[in-house]
Amino acid sequence: MAAPKKGRSASAQSKPGRSLVLILIAIVALTGGMFLSGHTTPRLGIDLAGGTSITLRAVPEAGQESAINKTNMDTAVDIMNRRVNGLGVSEAEVQTQGEANIIVNIPKGTNSKEAQDQVGTTAKLYFRPVIATEVSGAAATASPSPSASGSPTGKPTDSADKATSSSSPPSSGTPSATPTSQGRAVTDALKADPTPSTSASASASASPSAGGTDDATAKLQAQYAALDCTKPAVRADAGKGAKPTDTTVACGQNSQGQWQKYVLGPAAVDGTDVDEASAVFNTTTAAGWTVTMKFTGSGSKKFADITGQLAKNQSPQNQFAIVLDGEVVSDPFVNQALTGGNAEISGSFNQEEAQSLANMLSYGALPLTFKEDSVTTVTAALGGEQLQAGLIAGAIGLALVVLYLVVYYRGLSLIAVASLLVSAALTYVIMSLLGPAIGFALNLPAVCGAIVAIGITADSFIVYFERVRDEIREGRSLRPAVERAWPRARRTILVSDFVSFLAAAVLFIVTVGKVQGFAFTLGLTTVLDVVVVFLFTKPLLTIMARSKFFGSGHSWSGLDPKRLGAQPPLRRTRRPSAPVDTKEA
Repeated sequence: MAAPKKGRSASAQSKPGRSLVLILIAIVALTGGMFLSGHTTPRLGIDLAGGTSITLRAVPEAGQESAINKTNMDTAVDIMNRRVNGLGVSEAEVQTQGEANIIVNIPKGTNSKEAQDQVGTTAKLYFRPVIATEVSGAAATASPSPSASGSPTGKPTDSADKATSSSSPPSSGTPSATPTSQGRAVTDALKADPTPSTSASASASASPSAGGTDDATAKLQAQYAALDCTKPAVRADAGKGAKPTDTTVACGQNSQGQWQKYVLGPAAVDGTDVDEASAVFNTTTAAGWTVTMKFTGSGSKKFADITGQLAKNQSPQNQFAIVLDGEVVSDPFVNQALTGGNAEISGSFNQEEAQSLANMLSYGALPLTFKEDSVTTVTAALGGEQLQAGLIAGAIGLALVVLYLVVYYRGLSLIAVASLLVSAALTYVIMSLLGPAIGFALNLPAVCGAIVAIGITADSFIVYFERVRDEIREGRSLRPAVERAWPRARRTILVSDFVSFLAAAVLFIVTVGKVQGFAFTLGLTTVLDVVVVFLFTKPLLTIMARSKFFGSGHSWSGLDPKRLGAQPPLRRTRRPSAPVDTKEA
């Protein structure tokens, strides 16, 4: 059994070129991917690239001043963090300041504008039945009897009932555009009680006396008649302060770009009933980008109940509005109950808008309402100066390492420098690819981690070189010394790198913010150190050992037996036996 093992070992030793070809292919492939992706430089963090700093102030709703507390503020910080990271904007900082303020620092880069737009969005989602709707403003005058098909497009979908809904609801039952008919339509709709509730509380507020008295109904009529959704200030105040159990007014933009106004009944399904949401490109219809939602168990029942009730009504009272932060984003209609626990929001979404909406729905609504106090642009001037100083320090450290290698190891320093260059190339390319892939952004602590990695990588070379020299000192020639030194050096290198990687992993887990950048870079470069030593340094030294310059022990090779104080190998000699005295014998 020993002979075949020896043969395999000899075969592996004689073909170190395979490892060199493998790592060369990996470098070429990664570099090609970097250029094809269009990201030829690593993404920079806010301290190096600049970005935006947003100050958000928590605003209590009427009678809920006690809601601004540490628990709700911490929850808001956690949700904002997940929203930003869900968009792939890494290195963002979200932290509280004082009792009612949150500071958000967003670095410049991919999706940073989307993150800025939604970071403080409350994202309160409700499914409300539509009582009345029509085109608002000048468009209503041009079209005195608009149909409900002009409303924001959208259709609920169910795994078993996809054919039960449509994106173009019938036009019957739509109120006229005149103020008189508006009030009559609202009054008739409220009296008709089109949306029987699924619970006692909702039933009470959905009844003809949802406003409490006829005066409340008259007030709602007046609000609906005066509502001009073409004006931003009016849209912002529409339905402001309304509770989920209230009948209210709202605005939404339809697929033709027109603003639509609504009278909406009490919320039948809450955003907390949404289990998960995702952006999907619908290839089966002309809907384009849509947002699919999966409800929780209780949410599925509520959704089935409300769609079953709405299916009995005429348009537009067979529609339900999906209301996000007071604005209608979709108002699909149904003609039978949808019981599968899934829904789809469709409309004039592009990819970014669909992903942004899905992101907010997935991570939930903020427990507080926030007002944007200030938005300031952060320049990279200070970070650039610190980066320049850090790079100078790194260059000095690298130069000292190379100088030490040249003086002490002479010819072996060529192998060490080549290994350092390969490690640097892999680190740069991978960091460039990780930016668009996982949102990695290079900050100052990450640069420090890369500089520290120079010493870790050089330490691995030194361990191996010293093992080879020890073998030569014991009297072995270079080629056997290279192979015999490798197993012992390999164990030491693996143990050392494992400890470094473990420290980086623990640091990454227990810390937050920029320190994680240092830990991530340190862990990445430690893994690359193992790859370079195994696939480049050792095979290259094996090949160099066959050359005359290194194999003959040239004085500048760094492996000269005389300079290393090599001793001839000890050989055991047999002691001469004492002569036998025949007489004594």
